[in-house]
Amino acid sequence: MQVSSFSNSKAGTVGFPNSQFLLDFKASQLGNPGFLYEPICSKKAKALNYSVLYDPRGSKQSVSCSKPLKTGNYSNQEMGFLKSVKRNNNLFSVRAKSVMDVSKVVEKDDVTEGKSKDSGGGGYDAIVIGSGIGGLVAATQLAVKGANVLVLEKYVIPGGSSGFYERDGYTFDVGSSVMFGFSDKGNLNLITQALAAVGCKMEVIPDPTTVHFHLPNSLSVQVHRGYDDFISELTSKFPHEKEGIHKFYNACWKIFNALNSLELKSLEEPIYLFGQFFKKPVECLTLAYYLPQNAGSIARSFIKDPEVLAFIDAECFIVSTVNALQTPMINASMVLCDRHFGGINYPVGGVGGIAKSLTKGLVDHGSGILYKANVTSIIVDNGKAVGVKLSDGREFFAKTIISNATRWDTFGKLLKKQDLPKEEENFQKVYVKAPSFLSIHMGVKAEVLPPGTDCHHFVLEDDWKNLEEPYGSIFLSIPTILDSSLAPKGRHILHIFTTSSIEDWQGLSTKDYEAKKELVADKIISRLEKKLFPGLKSSIEFIEVGTPKTHRRYLARDSGTYGPMPRGVPKGLLGMPFNTTAINGLYCVGDSCFPGQGVIAVAFSGVMCAHRVAADVGLEKKSPILDAGLLGILGWLRSLA
Repeated sequence: MQVSSFSNSKAGTVGFPNSQFLLDFKASQLGNPGFLYEPICSKKAKALNYSVLYDPRGSKQSVSCSKPLKTGNYSNQEMGFLKSVKRNNNLFSVRAKSVMDVSKVVEKDDVTEGKSKDSGGGGYDAIVIGSGIGGLVAATQLAVKGANVLVLEKYVIPGGSSGFYERDGYTFDVGSSVMFGFSDKGNLNLITQALAAVGCKMEVIPDPTTVHFHLPNSLSVQVHRGYDDFISELTSKFPHEKEGIHKFYNACWKIFNALNSLELKSLEEPIYLFGQFFKKPVECLTLAYYLPQNAGSIARSFIKDPEVLAFIDAECFIVSTVNALQTPMINASMVLCDRHFGGINYPVGGVGGIAKSLTKGLVDHGSGILYKANVTSIIVDNGKAVGVKLSDGREFFAKTIISNATRWDTFGKLLKKQDLPKEEENFQKVYVKAPSFLSIHMGVKAEVLPPGTDCHHFVLEDDWKNLEEPYGSIFLSIPTILDSSLAPKGRHILHIFTTSSIEDWQGLSTKDYEAKKELVADKIISRLEKKLFPGLKSSIEFIEVGTPKTHRRYLARDSGTYGPMPRGVPKGLLGMPFNTTAINGLYCVGDSCFPGQGVIAVAFSGVMCAHRVAADVGLEKKSPILDAGLLGILGWLRSLA
């Protein structure tokens, strides 16, 4: 078995392009402490004049885009390949391929020292901090509208928690492999729409089962792609609650259908909002009615059996890492219905292809992305966000700044404390950082999986009370069930993750930290071996373990968090902030904005943000008087939460 670790490795100047997620080590041990955080060029060096893109990986990635790329050969550039590294005791080693093809570089003359050819020297229309899905959707939507956008990414691949990395012939998704918003119908297929907007399309593989639940009291429920099949299975387990189950999920469909009927743009832009209301008043009023409500309270109005309610808690936990009483009904409805309406569809070649395709489309439409660009502060001048400063001292300026960082990183690190708006203080009183995850990526022998194994599993063996406890429940993805090209022949990928707090990993020596990772991972794997796959441990060919500290370091997430979690029972989505902030010119996008966590939610956030920013920079219609009134009302509503 090959276990990857770098705690004792020694090397010269070693790049780390595929370190997004799972390798936790001290940069100083690699001989170049600044590599992961700063561009290779120094402050005095000539500014970079290109944007790096990644082509699809041959047969592994099926992507088509309407515009060809102009490329040049830069194969001799130092772009940070990960070289073979071995531990001194020779027990562990890594032989990793670079995830980046540096022989293909898009020529882009206007990605320069904060200047743009099209702006007359006044900067960009928008700078986006971070290239997660929310940030990339916002950037590409703006680029399509004609905006000049610059995305600044700390690492050398796009995608954030929707990125990928490669090891020994395996292509691992950094985050979840459950892909919503990838269908060919409706208005909530936001990933499909975002790709289409920039002329790209990805081949996908339908997943016949969204998730297979393995729950206390030997309760096993498969969430089939077909809604009728799922409901039939669930009601067969609880025939006495058949009516209540139907009523709860029918309420979800009512909300989903209302959302799916609307053209989705910014809820902070009054011309759009009022236009949608006059076109679809019933649907808008339906959403307004459910906006302050939570899934748990709706479920309890129809269902009495505590085990059925506990199952709905587990359904919502996958969506929001909290129980149903703390999950906004609108969030739950988007996920619980889209999995049947459009279905879960896995992109051929892996989830990382989404970000690569969006990045390609961004550059095709005249904007740019700069890698190894570590933003350390947002520049505020006379109360307005006007630019950003990088760790190497470079500064870039724009009409608007969009932060794809978490709100805690945006307002706690990128802005000075005196710039913290009152509404942000109020938000942090209502919400806390959601827990992070312990993640285990493994390559295993294919024969350990029984025939007919589902792609996604949720495991909570003994006690419902452990659902929200650290390491209590386990989510497992096996993407090679759908796309065998992600692993060597005769092998499967297992991606295991379970909630974990960063506090559980602090204050440890390197030796103790590594030992704890092995111990906790062994316990998690043992549980899966006992519950699902006998002989799992002996089948392991490759394993890497990441903790909340790994998420914090490589995904730039405060405490490794994946968004906000209400301190108590929230009033639905009423307290969630939208894209605008109290700082003029500064916008937020991603999982700590309305409507919250999940791929479809952050894509929605990106669409909304792009529309609001486009109006503010003159690319969409705008009414300053209506803007002031609507934003005031929305601010007042948030204060009620």
